[in-house]
Amino acid sequence: MSTKLLSPQKKLILQQGTVIPAHPLALNASRKLDEAHQRQLTQYYLASGAGGVAVGVHSTQFAIRDPEVNLYESVLALAAEEVAKSGIQDRFISVAGICGDTAQAVQEAKIALSHGYDMGLLSMGGLQDKTEAEILDRTRAIAEIMPVFGFYLQPSVGGRIFSYDFWLQFADIENVLAIKAAPFNRYQTLDMVRAVCHSKRNEEITLYTGNDDNIVADLLTKYEFEIDGQQVSKRFEGGLLGHWAVWTQAAVRLFEEVKACRNAGYKDVAALLTKGVAVTDMNAAIFDPSHAFHGCIPGIHEVLRRQGLLEGIWCLDPNEKLSAGQAEEISRVCKAYPELVDDEFVKSFLTKTITA
Repeated sequence: MSTKLLSPQKKLILQQGTVIPAHPLALNASRKLDEAHQRQLTQYYLASGAGGVAVGVHSTQFAIRDPEVNLYESVLALAAEEVAKSGIQDRFISVAGICGDTAQAVQEAKIALSHGYDMGLLSMGGLQDKTEAEILDRTRAIAEIMPVFGFYLQPSVGGRIFSYDFWLQFADIENVLAIKAAPFNRYQTLDMVRAVCHSKRNEEITLYTGNDDNIVADLLTKYEFEIDGQQVSKRFEGGLLGHWAVWTQAAVRLFEEVKACRNAGYKDVAALLTKGVAVTDMNAAIFDPSHAFHGCIPGIHEVLRRQGLLEGIWCLDPNEKLSAGQAEEISRVCKAYPELVDDEFVKSFLTKTITA
């Protein structure tokens, strides 16, 4: 199998930065795949103006890979079919979540390739028994198959903390084109960015925020280091976020504001930073950090259910439910920050979908 490379057009979209929602899983009351709503979610992200979508990731529920569930290829196929129907697949980045040890990750990469996916978001979750060297070898194996989107996953949902040296070697791997920083931690984020800046491939790697607790500030911050007498800088060009699985059209609007601010020499940045605090408040309601993120996926589902994009908030694990007070928190933030929700857009989208 020859190594898949990202097309020049898609590489430019990736490098310029875009909105990539992390695709949820639509289930019915029997906790079986709800194909109609699964397809509708992909259509919603396409209609919202997102520049890509990530499928088979944490928001899609890692349990889709369990033998008794066996939905990994199904959800990848459904999203790929909707992207193909859209007519914009040449300017839309399809990202497949890839998990497990090297053998599993290689198999998932091959499945993703067979459905036309552009990149693999390589999860570091569940690898606590592996050394950093072994995880780097795993990354090289996937990079020989398809472009890699690195993923610094926070420990509270199965990730682990990596060293500066790990990220330096990670960035040096050919066909690693992007890294999503989602440790939800400033120190760990800084370690990763500093390592990328010191890599000989620093210009070939695009950073995306996955820090749902710090989205706007991440997108506005420039990291700068003096390396061998030269100033080397990086910033998060876009985001691949579970938060952007909801209120996506509003997220696209906000991202355009951020890009306009950056392009205008950071004019009116104070107002955007204040808006960023509102985004974090909204994220806290969805992601449920006060209960160790237990209600994270049901929180995403609840927003989509209220808008009519999902039938219910069912998860593969019956114990995954909204935490006490979480529904009320979601109501509070929706009322407090109406400019950051997209209810009217969704109403119009659903009307068009039903009548089409």
